[in-house]
Amino acid sequence: MKLPEYEVFALRYATMDKRTRRDNFITHDPHDEPMPMDYFVWVIRNADRVVLVDTGFNARQAAERGRTLIRCPIGSLSLLGIAPEQVDDVVLTHLHYDHAGNIDLLPRARFHIQEDEVNYACGRHMCQGLFRHAYDVEDVVDLVRRVYADRVSFYDGAHTLAPGIELVKIGGHTKGLQSVRVHTARGWVVLTSDASHYYENMEKPSPFPIVFHLGEMLAGYDTLRNLADSADHLVPGHDPLVRKIYPFWGEPANDIMALHQPPKARPA
Repeated sequence: MKLPEYEVFALRYATMDKRTRRDNFITHDPHDEPMPMDYFVWVIRNADRVVLVDTGFNARQAAERGRTLIRCPIGSLSLLGIAPEQVDDVVLTHLHYDHAGNIDLLPRARFHIQEDEVNYACGRHMCQGLFRHAYDVEDVVDLVRRVYADRVSFYDGAHTLAPGIELVKIGGHTKGLQSVRVHTARGWVVLTSDASHYYENMEKPSPFPIVFHLGEMLAGYDTLRNLADSADHLVPGHDPLVRKIYPFWGEPANDIMALHQPPKARPA
C-alpha cells in the first residue's frame, strides 16, 4: 500500500538571543560566540488530517523565563488557514514548558504522549529542582484535566498515529521524550524535537545540558539517523539554522518553513 504524503511546517513563535555556545552543549565548548535558540511548533497536514506537534508557551511563561515571544503559537496556525477547532490530534513530544503550554486553546484536540513522560512529570523526580525547572506545573495540571476528560492517549514506545506518521520514543532529554517521523514527497522527515536541540548536538556528539538519561540521549542519535532518509531529513528542535536553510511558506515575516521541501546547504 502506498503511504500518504504530508506537508510539514515549522512555525517559529519565539526566540532567545542571549545564549552562547557553552550554554548549549554538555561537554565544554571554549567558544564564547553567540548561539541563539529558536522555538517552534510543527504542523503535519494533508487533505485528510491536521496534526499539531507541540503547543509552545504563552506570554506569562515568556516573561518569567526571559524569552522573546514573537506570536502565540496557536494563533499562528491561522497563517496556514487552520483554526484551533480544526486540530483533532496534538502530539506532545514532552511536557517541558516550551512544548506543552496553551493546550487550553485547542478545544477539540486529543493529546498523544508517552506514558513515561506523564509519570516523570508527576512523579518523584519532580522533587528535584534540577529536573523540575523546565516544567510548568500549570501545563502539567492542564494535561491531567484532559486525562480526566478522556482526551489523552498514552503510548509505551513506538506508535503509528496514522499511515505515514510515526511516534518514536527516544527518552534521554526527559524520561518520555518522543520524536515524530513523517512521510513526505521527499521521503521520511524526522522531527527530533529536543532529542537534538541543534544540528551540532547530534553531530559532535554533545547533548544539550538538560538531560535525564545521558546514555539514552546518545543512543537516540543513532535511532534518529536510522529513521530519517538522510541527514538532510533530520530537523532539530531549536536550531535557528532551520529558518535559514528551509524555504519560507508564504511571507518570510510569518516565520513558517516548509520542511517537506529540500533544504539548502548549511553554511560552513
